Amino acid sequence: MKADAACENTRRSEPICAGGGRRDTTVIRTLTTQVLVVGGGINGAGIARDLTLRGVRVALVEKGELGGGTSWASSGMIHGGLRYLQKDPEVTLHSCVDSGNIQRIAPHLIFRIPFLMPVFRDDAIGAELVEIGLEMYDRFQSFKRGKPHTRLSREQALRLEPALSPQIECAFTLDEWGVDAARLCAANALDAADRGALVRTHTEVIGLLREAGRVTGARVRDGLSGEEWEIEAELVMNAAGPWLPRVARLAGLEVKLRPGKGVHLVFERRVSDLAIYATGIDGRDMFTFPHEQNSMAGTTDDDFYGDLDRMETTEDEVAYVLQAMERSIPGIRHHRVCHVTAGVRPTLFGFGKYEDELSRDYQVIDHGERDGVPGLFTIAGGKLAAYRLMAEDATDRLCAKLGVRESCRTATTALPGGEAPLDVAALSRRFRVAWPTAVRLFFRHGAHAPRVLEQSAPTFGAELATPTPSIVCACEPVTDAELVHAALREGLRTLTDCSLRVRLGVGACQGASCAAAAASVLAEALGWSAERAAYELATFLGERWRVATPVLAGAQIAALELHRAADVGARGFTRADRAGHGGEDSPRHGATWEGA
Repeated sequence: MKADAACENTRRSEPICAGGGRRDTTVIRTLTTQVLVVGGGINGAGIARDLTLRGVRVALVEKGELGGGTSWASSGMIHGGLRYLQKDPEVTLHSCVDSGNIQRIAPHLIFRIPFLMPVFRDDAIGAELVEIGLEMYDRFQSFKRGKPHTRLSREQALRLEPALSPQIECAFTLDEWGVDAARLCAANALDAADRGALVRTHTEVIGLLREAGRVTGARVRDGLSGEEWEIEAELVMNAAGPWLPRVARLAGLEVKLRPGKGVHLVFERRVSDLAIYATGIDGRDMFTFPHEQNSMAGTTDDDFYGDLDRMETTEDEVAYVLQAMERSIPGIRHHRVCHVTAGVRPTLFGFGKYEDELSRDYQVIDHGERDGVPGLFTIAGGKLAAYRLMAEDATDRLCAKLGVRESCRTATTALPGGEAPLDVAALSRRFRVAWPTAVRLFFRHGAHAPRVLEQSAPTFGAELATPTPSIVCACEPVTDAELVHAALREGLRTLTDCSLRVRLGVGACQGASCAAAAASVLAEALGWSAERAAYELATFLGERWRVATPVLAGAQIAALELHRAADVGARGFTRADRAGHGGEDSPRHGATWEGA
């Protein structure tokens, strides 16, 4: 994406050793920029956007899909954090203030989530103390356009939300906001690209460049093509989330985190009209909440010592969340859980504390000042709700080093799609798409939704002056035009990335009904071979199966297997292909994808 604007002096470099001293891979080109941002989560994307708005040349590399780590696996809320009010009041304040800013610059991505907090007779904290806390929280609500709390009797609460347990004593309301976190990441990165940044997904940092003790850039590898090259930069910002200690070690440095694993259950459809608080058996606060087309429940918070690239959800974690929810919503087990999400928080290090007691504050580290290694910065910790403020702080420090005096404009400059309102009814009529399709397109793309539908997919009839998009994924819904737009205008590179970018396959069928059609659309748009398309389909379905497996039980297992066999097995895939095992008959066996 606009590499020539973000990076100058592109040249062929001399062969160098790019693999721990072994002369086995030749770096064939070098790009030069001012700041290299490592990590395409919300922090990295936010920093890249802020830098470009200040006229700084930027390159952003992400080893997977934009927002595919912690950001996507979050609760997807830009809330103040009621539970941080007592011990981390500044975190609550910053999150509420920035929530208001995010609502202003991306109104199409935001939706209100009213909460109910039930109080039971045997709760450790009674209704009076709960209300004192909510009165304190009310002081922050104006920053994020939230409504003050109200106290409801048992009868009022049950009338408002019949799913609630009849055992409650009373309930309180409070106001929060939700967001599509992965799309928020993409919007920041795409805006940076539109302003000249180089943005590369599936591109991993494999080494840091050093000169006289200073970090001067990085060696990167494209995970799809296998190509390696150098990016020289005046400054490198390590925004790799829970992976940031790994990046720091490339410079011989230690950055300590206290990684915390969080698991959410995703239900097939809405469980309740409102978000409902619940309490885990260990006293942890959790909730179930309507989020876009689904409901989610969680989250856990456990120290994580495993492999960040091979994270699995256990049956115990699923049972823990369901047990907590069942106290507030007795009928929760009658609702189908279709998959899980799991991620790791890059929490600041703290020893001798329970996970819930750890600070959600953030830290920007200048390794030149702290460790005597100039040229490298790290951002650690923080919350999704305060990403813009964190990015502003980090960018201020980078610009001070670069001698750039431009002030931050991210609080007032709209993200793509947030520039103006859109007549959704007119959009539906003009392109002959159903109202739900138009609504979802507006949610993801805002005022740019007409551009998406104007993108002619290969299946459109050339004779139509205003082509009618076809529905590929009925659960969301997703159109072929949106897939083509993501591929040709947003730099989408794999079918699996569609789950984050456009929410393909996250509904009831878990991709069994839509994955093959989506692979066909992308294959024609991106020029994939039949072998590449088959691999993409197998990988996508394997990932959907992986995240569904922890919640499968009883008849649901047989039903999903029959569904997959009918929709995918008929196309000749083996069980290993469908599970994404990459066996001898896997389409990608021994291959890399050039020009992906």
